[in-house]
Amino acid sequence: MEKEVKALEKVEKAPEPAPLFVDVEKMFERSTELFRDVASRAFEFFQERGHMIGTQLDDWFRAESEILRPTPVEITEKDNIVTLKAAVPGFRPDEIEVSVKGDRAFISGRSGSELKSEDEKTFYSEWKSDRFYRELQLPSLVDEEAINAELRDGILTLTMTKRAEKEATKVSVKSA
Repeated sequence: MEKEVKALEKVEKAPEPAPLFVDVEKMFERSTELFRDVASRAFEFFQERGHMIGTQLDDWFRAESEILRPTPVEITEKDNIVTLKAAVPGFRPDEIEVSVKGDRAFISGRSGSELKSEDEKTFYSEWKSDRFYRELQLPSLVDEEAINAELRDGILTLTMTKRAEKEATKVSVKSA
């Protein structure tokens, strides 16, 4: 009996558990924001298909994939150059669209490849498709005419020159 008591005395207390409550309001706001973003993007897909009925789930899942698994990017700024790098493995240059307006960059891509076996005895067809879309805030306004886009080893690199800031214009005041 004494051995049992001594064994019980040596038991260490477990660390305190993590708090059970988190900021529920922030979680709810974030989930509502994500739902709106996914719904908006799914509707864009629906419109692209010409309002075709029967593709809503496919549109929804594609939108979820884009929103919840966004293409990783890195934006850097040095002197008068802004560089944006995006990981887009598996895409060819002709499958990627890039546009820049002011201090916003838009990159999107759509790839698809059809694999077929044309053996007369085999019925086999597989379709692989992938899409991405990112709208990014740049650290400063860029010159839309001085942008270089290059795709190498699955990394899209945009090199953009910052727009020259205009000096303040002096206005003379006249008496009325």
